[in-house]
Amino acid sequence: MNALPGPVPALSISDLTVAYDRVPAVHHLTGRFEPGSLTAIVGPNGAGKSTLLKSIAGLVPPSEGRITLEGGGRDRIAYLPQLAEIDRSFPISVFDVVSLGLWREAGLFHALTRENERRARAAIAAVGLDGFERKQVGTLSAGQLQRALFARLMLQDAGLVLLDEPFAAVDERTAGDLLSLVAEWHREGRTIIAVLHDIERVREAFPDTLLIAREPVAWGPTQEVLTPDNLRRARYISDSWTSAA
Repeated sequence: MNALPGPVPALSISDLTVAYDRVPAVHHLTGRFEPGSLTAIVGPNGAGKSTLLKSIAGLVPPSEGRITLEGGGRDRIAYLPQLAEIDRSFPISVFDVVSLGLWREAGLFHALTRENERRARAAIAAVGLDGFERKQVGTLSAGQLQRALFARLMLQDAGLVLLDEPFAAVDERTAGDLLSLVAEWHREGRTIIAVLHDIERVREAFPDTLLIAREPVAWGPTQEVLTPDNLRRARYISDSWTSAA
């Protein structure tokens, strides 16, 4: 990624509820992700973190409330799902996975131009996978696959980047390299939202945090959100939802 091709999106959420079988996974959330912000979403297991990200990406419809993307349409969003959701049995090469990041400009069934191919190879090299272009994704380690998926994100060149557990199940070197890419995207002015479990990594690298336990607990500067009292409250609220289910 380089200079943004358009305005940096902001994201407003108004009284959002997302439910499965009428059971809320996210309940009455209101707030705003500012343009160019870098925000972690944290909370206990089952707190609705991934559901919220999928709803922002347009994959899960709201039951109530609104999600408003300011400064662009859905084509301004790049979404990285959890590694566990990726089908690694499909016979596809690293190059082909990465080049899918160009589908909006190249089309799904059109041949890549020489410039498209050059950009895809440059993205692969930028994530440390030079020489892996023809390897099948099923042969990659978790860290190598995540690097390939980050290269695809680079080619999407989106103003709003959604990351679901981007550092889970990968080695520390890979996590560090990918975190450096996230920091670079932030410096470029992109709006980045990431679901994370590692609280210490959030404290070190993410200026803003949304703490949820199906319902919002705290949202703002990370050091003000991730207090012992707020974390205890999140666990209590999450346990209350589980007991009521």
